[in-house]
Amino acid sequence: MKPIFKLTVLAALMATAGLAWSEDTIKIGVSGPFTGGSSSMGVSMRDGVRLATKEINKAGGVLGKKIELIERDDEAKNERGVQIAQELINKEHVVADLGFINTGVAQAAQRFYQEAKIPVFNNVATGSILTKQFLAPEFTENYIFRNAANDSIQAPMIVEEAVVRRGFKKVAILADSTNYGQLGLADLEKALATKNIKAVATEKFNIKDIDMTAQLLKAKEAGAEVILTYGIGPELAQIANGMTKLGWKVPMIGSWTLSMANFIDNAGQGGQGARMPQTFIQEPNTIKRKAFIDAYLKEFKPKNNRIDSPVSAAQAYDSVYLLAAAIKQAGSTDGVKIREALENLQTKVEGVVMVYDHPFTKDDHEAITANIPVYGEVKSGKVVYAYEEDRLKGSDLKSKDSKAKVK
Repeated sequence: MKPIFKLTVLAALMATAGLAWSEDTIKIGVSGPFTGGSSSMGVSMRDGVRLATKEINKAGGVLGKKIELIERDDEAKNERGVQIAQELINKEHVVADLGFINTGVAQAAQRFYQEAKIPVFNNVATGSILTKQFLAPEFTENYIFRNAANDSIQAPMIVEEAVVRRGFKKVAILADSTNYGQLGLADLEKALATKNIKAVATEKFNIKDIDMTAQLLKAKEAGAEVILTYGIGPELAQIANGMTKLGWKVPMIGSWTLSMANFIDNAGQGGQGARMPQTFIQEPNTIKRKAFIDAYLKEFKPKNNRIDSPVSAAQAYDSVYLLAAAIKQAGSTDGVKIREALENLQTKVEGVVMVYDHPFTKDDHEAITANIPVYGEVKSGKVVYAYEEDRLKGSDLKSKDSKAKVK
């Protein structure tokens, strides 16, 4: 046999073997920022997915097949997210995608999954618009799902905490310039308007900014009693550190990202007392949560036994079980059938965040409602329950309640 012919045959055999392997697994994409300022969310999300996948595969997989994760680092860049979506769809032939940490990346990339009829689970990104990009009458089917507390839930919680519970009337808003920050700003202003309050200062900052003096001085001069935030860990820490440098300390209340490890660690004492909505707090107050936390700590060995982003890890972990339940119910990895199964999921899925009992319908692709999140607070280097009443009820198993209102 001639050498060139031998190589051709070998390549064909390798291609056939690869195809056979592909057919024996269920490929699921996992996309998020595993490097950079958003990485504490991205890595925690990825590891939550890995943990659930390991458990499912150990139990026999889904439809007799193992789940194979195709992981890609989108670097929190919109253009990179688009490239990854096209690769996962056209080259890797994933049956679904899990992830999206950054709202802007999700907005840019998830349209490709929509066009390919491949379900997407936003298990961290919270921009209110994300599950509403592809609605009727323009689109007859929507392939975008979410099991994170969207900003139309979080913003009213932030305002409720600042204005109603704590009585602040002069609020300043500091939001980053990304899609996430500016969409969150709009949600905050809308929530404030329901209380007949307008921010005394509204300031913008950019990713990687290290000096918030100018924004903070405007807030201080306007008489702000509290800072409301929409941003991510590193820049939020600069806000806290900036107040320390100015010798001016007012409470920080913001979106769930105030729970990020790179806020808590970089802000140090200046971050103490910051409050934010949380769907999951790292406390083993149910059997399921204890098993999840113990397994996560054993598997990934995070520093100080603290998950960098507990919310990201927990929601991601649950998303795998939700997707597996849908594939099993569909009896297929066809995207249309998976979507239909998700919209009418017959199996209750006990997650670590909540019990998912018919979490989606054709017209509602949001699993989490206003009754699920609680207020968290940064204390002694970690996030704890801000209110004792929530801690005492922490072991209650909650399910979706579409009529729930922010309290």
